[in-house]
Amino acid sequence: MAANDSADAARFAIPGVIAIAPGEGGLSRLTITNPFASAELYLHGAHLTRFQPHGQRPLLWMSSASRFAADAPIRGGIPLCWPWFGAHATRSELPAHGFARLRPWRLASTAVDGEGRTVVALALASDAQTLALWPHPFRLTLQATVGRELTVELRIDNPGSAPMRCEEALHTYLAVADVGQVAIAGLQGATYLDKVRGLAAFRQDQALTIRGEVDRVFLDTTATVTVDDPAAARQLAISKEGSHTTVVWNPGAQKAVGMSDIGAGEWQGLLCVETANVKDHALTIPPGGHHQTRMTLSARDTNS
Repeated sequence: MAANDSADAARFAIPGVIAIAPGEGGLSRLTITNPFASAELYLHGAHLTRFQPHGQRPLLWMSSASRFAADAPIRGGIPLCWPWFGAHATRSELPAHGFARLRPWRLASTAVDGEGRTVVALALASDAQTLALWPHPFRLTLQATVGRELTVELRIDNPGSAPMRCEEALHTYLAVADVGQVAIAGLQGATYLDKVRGLAAFRQDQALTIRGEVDRVFLDTTATVTVDDPAAARQLAISKEGSHTTVVWNPGAQKAVGMSDIGAGEWQGLLCVETANVKDHALTIPPGGHHQTRMTLSARDTNS
């Protein structure tokens, strides 16, 4: 066990609930087991890679071909996109979706709450390396609460003397049995920017289905999104607070073939529904201010 893992295990492990040890690629990982569910959380990128309520299939999709390395993003689970979304607006050499998902986070606290849920907080602060990429001091806190549902909250603090403009997304990869059969509800009536069609704007008039590559940024929506997955006989739901953008993404067969970190055919089992503040809803956080975004993921059996 690495020295950092040993120190964290001594301070933050909870016997029978949280174990801390090297995971895939030797990266530090928390393994969580409680009366409700099991989960895994990497300090690399503050990245949740597993959430599985007992008696259910996993709710998060993970690629069998994902890289687990300090210089690479993890493919699947819940990546954190920050402080920009997609490609950087002016510097193409900078990492897509920002640097937060590529940085080692610090384990800040672990606890069991009054309902028996497991609560873990991770922290990331600006340093010389981040300031060279993005000239703003910041503090990030990601808190994950593992119970029958999974709640993830991101807090962004601006300790600097100037306003801080940023984008954010909890880039949640849902595990579905067959993406071609799902129906996505909750976004009807919303305007979206279609990244497949050059960011042209359209209105979503009915439940969304996946018939090829989909990459849509839904604007001015705070609605809960539900995903009916008939092949798995279940419905997934993502509710949110502090977010005015929802992104829906699936690469489709043609694009997935060119993605080295997605296994053959695995695109059919994933659907990204992202809790976000991007594009027209990018955040501007005043000096001394903060912003909090929260999402909750749950599932129910549709056979009952």
